[in-house]
Amino acid sequence: MYFVSAPTVPKGCNRFERDFSSEWSAVLAARARSRIYWKEHSLSIKSFKVGDKVVYPGHGVGEINALKAKNIGGTEAQFFEIAIIETGMKISVPVGQAESVGLRKVVDRKAVEKVYQILRTRTIKIDTQTWNRRFREYSQKIKTGSVFEIAEVLRDLSVLSSEKELSFGEKKMLDMAQSLLVSEIAIAKSRSQEKVMGELQEIFA
Repeated sequence: MYFVSAPTVPKGCNRFERDFSSEWSAVLAARARSRIYWKEHSLSIKSFKVGDKVVYPGHGVGEINALKAKNIGGTEAQFFEIAIIETGMKISVPVGQAESVGLRKVVDRKAVEKVYQILRTRTIKIDTQTWNRRFREYSQKIKTGSVFEIAEVLRDLSVLSSEKELSFGEKKMLDMAQSLLVSEIAIAKSRSQEKVMGELQEIFA
C-alpha cells in the first residue's frame, strides 16, 4: 500500500522540477474543467462512504474498503483505504487531499452518453507534433482522471491508428485509455466489460 499526496515544487527548483510543476499545473487545470461536471451532478467527495466505487486517476476504478485514522508525523488524519478493482492495488488517500489528487465517484449514465459522443466525433484535428510532445499531452489527460479527457485520448489514437501504424508507446497509451474507460463504463452501465468493449469496437469500426 502507498500513501498519496499532491506534489509541491519548492522555490529555486531546477529545470526538471519546473517542467514537472508545469505539467502538474496542466493536470490540475484539466481536473478543474472536468470538476464543473461533478459539481453539477452532485458527485462530491463529501458523499464518499465505505463500499463506494471511486476512480483514482491513472489506476481506474477502486472500492473504498475503510475510513481510517492514522498518525502521520505526530498529526492524526483520516484516510480512505481504496482497493483498485483491476489490479488489487491498495491505495491510502488522505480525506483532506482527495479532491486535489482527483479522486471521484464513478460517472453516471448521462456522462457515459457524453463519452460516447466524444468517441463518435470525427471532426477533429490530430496534432502533427512529435510523438514525445503528444505523449506528454495524452499523459496529462489520463492523469486528470477525467473520463472525458481519457475518451479524447482513446478517440485521437484510434483515429490516428487508421491513418498510420502506431508506435509501441502509442499502442500502450491507447490500451491504457481503453482499459480505464471500459472498466468505468461497465460499472456505470451495470454491464460486462466484454459488452462495453464490443460497443467501443462498433464505434471505431
